[in-house]
Amino acid sequence: MPVLGVIPARLGSTRLPRKPLQLLGGVPLVIRVAERVRGLGCLDALVVATDAPDIVRVAEAAGFHTVLTAATHQTGTERVAEVAARAEFTEFDLIVNVQGDEPFVPEDAVTGAIARVRGGDDVGSAATPLDPALAGDPARVKVVLDQRGRALYFSRAPIPHVRDATDRADGLYWQHIGIYAYRRNALMAWVALPPTRLELAERLEQLRALQHGMTFGIARLQAPAFPGIDTPEDLRRAEAHWQETQGVTT
Repeated sequence: MPVLGVIPARLGSTRLPRKPLQLLGGVPLVIRVAERVRGLGCLDALVVATDAPDIVRVAEAAGFHTVLTAATHQTGTERVAEVAARAEFTEFDLIVNVQGDEPFVPEDAVTGAIARVRGGDDVGSAATPLDPALAGDPARVKVVLDQRGRALYFSRAPIPHVRDATDRADGLYWQHIGIYAYRRNALMAWVALPPTRLELAERLEQLRALQHGMTFGIARLQAPAFPGIDTPEDLRRAEAHWQETQGVTT
């Protein structure tokens, strides 16, 4: 089953203006993400999907296939669905959405998300262990899982809540990674659903699919991953990490 990778990228970020074009290691962030994903070798095709001609020019100059999408999309999944619906991509029944602010996305997050879909889940994603000291950070989205590794809930709040200070929190917190794998029919069903109040309250698009009963299989990674980039401080940390590793990530 061929796999299509799509990187949705928009300029309208409020916390980090023109985020996809901010530089990481001297190269626009969206290009660093695309280079990372292409280098993993687990996708059969890769597309940068954006509503901004500036991003189209940058991505095409770097040699990446780019699609200019509608400016009306409210979520990255909606942008990915527009690409998947194009006639040139109908051969792909499995689509992977790697968010455009994940330049250090682990390989096992991508392969693990794909494996969850191939194993029968509607949507596949990934999570890494999270230090309890960081669980209160709303930029780090937490996920609680059932015994089968399926998501019960995603939140910016520290979930689960540890009631008694004497109880150990080690191993309780999992941080969601910005990646989704879907079969074509699940992707199209997701974007046809109406937004839910939980999605709007948390500003987490995955809650729409979850609240409407779609199953989210989560690949649990063994090691913490470098978080996505949402703020200027995140970008400064990412730049320091890039310089330390000289572009080599684990």
